[in-house]
Amino acid sequence: MPADDMPADVHPALAATAIAASGAYAGARRDFTRAQLREEIADGADGTPTMRVDAIVEAAIAEAAAKAGANLLSEEAGFIDNGSAATLVIDPVDGSANAAMGVPLSCFAGALVLDDQPVEALTVWFDTGRAWSARTGEPTPFRTSGRTALKGSSICMMRPKRGTEEAWMRVANQVERIRSLSTTCLETVLVAEGSVDAFADPGSDTHRLMDLIAALVTVPAAGGVLLDLRGRPLTFDPDLSRRWSGIAAATPALADELITTILG
Repeated sequence: MPADDMPADVHPALAATAIAASGAYAGARRDFTRAQLREEIADGADGTPTMRVDAIVEAAIAEAAAKAGANLLSEEAGFIDNGSAATLVIDPVDGSANAAMGVPLSCFAGALVLDDQPVEALTVWFDTGRAWSARTGEPTPFRTSGRTALKGSSICMMRPKRGTEEAWMRVANQVERIRSLSTTCLETVLVAEGSVDAFADPGSDTHRLMDLIAALVTVPAAGGVLLDLRGRPLTFDPDLSRRWSGIAAATPALADELITTILG
């Protein structure tokens, strides 16, 4: 279940889906082996394989969203229209491979979108119950590190995929420390709370809307920025074929230097 530090004023639909996700994840870990949880049992609406752990958690989220009367946009089911002006854009299990194997680095991440504008976000770390919430235009109690320079920084970065190796090394040669946690939503919220200075996809265009939309609310509310490497706007769109290379940073200056370094 989400932690007691989840604020009481989190939107009821976001809270309900997070609670459902946490309960379903705990049940899946109890009832299935690691091999069963990581088994690919379908193809999701985003075109990527669906692991059993994703399917179990998303089913619980879909039921909770329907009870709350909100639409749902999720990576496996796609867009579910419940006739509302409010849509929950949710990554049911960010870090699915970690979750399936028992590596304690996975989370629920979601944003409430009214018409086409994200207005609230919630991220819940499954294995610890820690929760971060934010509203668009309202400051959060947690803040970014405020770092402005890449040299000496501590960042999270996606593993180097084919074609991004040189960019990855250019960044690695500038920073003090790199972590690759395999969970974008958790890594970007760590930028928001100042645990790391930045997060980057060094050009692989891996991210879907649900990978970044919670950070689009949370990181700016904490004083940072969330950008796309190539300047593409991150906007609400049920088309799950769209991809971005997300950059989250403590300050605009750090984001600019990180982007310049990646692009070479």
